[in-house]
Amino acid sequence: MLEAFVFATILCGFFGIIFKKNLVMKIVSMDVMSTGVVSYYVLMASREGLFAPIVSDAKNVAYADPVPQAVILTAIVIGFSIQALMLVGVMKLARDNPTLESHEIEKNNTP
Repeated sequence: MLEAFVFATILCGFFGIIFKKNLVMKIVSMDVMSTGVVSYYVLMASREGLFAPIVSDAKNVAYADPVPQAVILTAIVIGFSIQALMLVGVMKLARDNPTLESHEIEKNNTP
């Protein structure tokens, strides 16, 4: 059930990237899709167990794998930096164009 919601989040972001015409909405849709992918990897990493592998008195406890979690933290940071870079690009486009609709920008800048 949880996997279905995660895949629905990924698909909502994917279809938002394809069908939205506003550049800011495309960036938000990409962020939604990225959040879905991160959620999927966290869900897969917690399949083995839900406990953190910390030294404790508990024996024979199923631990969550920490390696995918570390990779996901890196993916979150990279995704944030890419989103910030795209927003700066949209700000520069907004200076020259009265609209952020992609088809209008393409129409105004084609020779």
